[in-house]
Amino acid sequence: MTAPAAPKPAILSVDDDPGVSRAVVRDLRRRYGADYRILRAESGADALDALREMKLRGQPVAVLIADYRMPGMDGIEFLEQAMDLHPYARRVLLTAYADTSAAIDAINVVDLDHYLLKPWDPPEEKLYPVLDGLLEAWRGSANRPVTETKVVGNRWSPRCSQVREFLARNQLPYRWYLAEEAEGGRLLEAAGVGSDRCPVVITSDGQALVEPTDSELAEHVGLTVNPTGDFYDLIVVGGGPAGLGAAVYGASEGLRTVLVERTATGGQAGQSSRIENYLGFPDGLSGAQLADRARRQAAKFGAEVITTREVVGLEVNGSARTVTFADGGRLCAHTVIIATGVDYRRHPAPGVDEFTGRGVYYGSAMTEATECADHDVYIVGGANSAGQAAVFLSRNARTVHLVVRADSLEKSMSHYLIQQIEQIPNIKVHHRTEVIGAEGEDHLQWIMLRDNATGVEEKAEAERLFLFIGAAPQTEWLDGVVKRDAAGFVLAGPDLTVDGERPGGWELPRSPHHLETNVPGVFVAGDVHAESAKRVASAVGEGAMAVMFVHRYLA
Repeated sequence: MTAPAAPKPAILSVDDDPGVSRAVVRDLRRRYGADYRILRAESGADALDALREMKLRGQPVAVLIADYRMPGMDGIEFLEQAMDLHPYARRVLLTAYADTSAAIDAINVVDLDHYLLKPWDPPEEKLYPVLDGLLEAWRGSANRPVTETKVVGNRWSPRCSQVREFLARNQLPYRWYLAEEAEGGRLLEAAGVGSDRCPVVITSDGQALVEPTDSELAEHVGLTVNPTGDFYDLIVVGGGPAGLGAAVYGASEGLRTVLVERTATGGQAGQSSRIENYLGFPDGLSGAQLADRARRQAAKFGAEVITTREVVGLEVNGSARTVTFADGGRLCAHTVIIATGVDYRRHPAPGVDEFTGRGVYYGSAMTEATECADHDVYIVGGANSAGQAAVFLSRNARTVHLVVRADSLEKSMSHYLIQQIEQIPNIKVHHRTEVIGAEGEDHLQWIMLRDNATGVEEKAEAERLFLFIGAAPQTEWLDGVVKRDAAGFVLAGPDLTVDGERPGGWELPRSPHHLETNVPGVFVAGDVHAESAKRVASAVGEGAMAVMFVHRYLA
């Protein structure tokens, strides 16, 4: 795919006299039209509106040329306000001979680069040499507008953190600006909002989304949020490794397949900084890379991938299986595969909920990694996801403290990760220890640790706490329809048979297939499956196997 061409830099002329305005633009286009976008406005207000739009679009502005005598807003006032939006544009004032003193004063007021006396004929002598020098200086500047998606927000805002994580997990490039810094303030001014309305997301085509929901964000940044049809052969609920595996195998084998994901494809695995024990990748790959490749592979075979749609119910309507959405929508299919995975359990310590998104994060929150440079970072958890995060964050953090309640990592973490952690000097493992509190003012600043072996409690400085504390299936939407165990994991196949008896309500002459739930045609795969292995490879395998049983059911 060819990358889109960078937009031409703009040269903007502002003059209330239409004749003069047309003459300026005529001369500018003759000399610079091939390489620059030549624009004109007949008032300062109109010009500022154009500059705000260009700021949002990431349109570079090279030179501003303004007439001094304009009603309502003179050229100096215009250039002063334009500086706030495009501080690196070169500034030229057009004046009559009688106004040269005002032009000289403007050199100090608006850091004027040059003033030109009217008339400037011939332009080859009086206009072009001046602009040639200004454009050369502008091109030598490293300050270039950003044309990709921009996010303006506050450092310790939970919603700003969620928006950044949403974009990152969906493989959407963006640039982050703090609202209190100069460029962030300029973008907010161009959008016409204050810092109290953050996050503000400015799309690549210049639309400003103020405090957007995930679905609004998805719709404006190019993600698919609506299915194209009403009835499918297979609905896959959940976009982790199991769901992506099911979508790839279902679509590649001719099933009309749609995958529905609440947030972003990849699931918990998609947040892993490095997966090194997945078959066929001896050098490892990130969870985001694996998710992106699988999503593109599913799309190649014709599967639809729908994001930001939350499934809240499952119905049996004759031979159809219907999933219902939180927004009231419905989608039907012959079969359904439940692959919703698990979420991290909430930490019960006082203060943790208060600072979630403001220094406390569930999962790796890769968008926060750069903020950890030269700081002490705390990670709670003893499984592979916690170990992978510790290795990743150790590259920049001063010290990574891995807090585990067990007396060893060997019970829950892969051997290769334990060996890596032992060889990294700035990772410190705290065995038999847990977090018992979190404190701070507007963000996390301290955590309380307790050594369970000695009972000693310690207060430690910490601006970042990452939590990887077990798996909780979010399966309440299956209440009254699909059988689950006491912890909420979905039962299937042999687990449904008690003393040789098939599950209640089962009317088919055969027993449920291995990954089939108590509802014929509804299957389960991955971590949400009771007694699953909680590994990426096994989740992908179950996704593929579930499709095999889908074919048997349909036959």
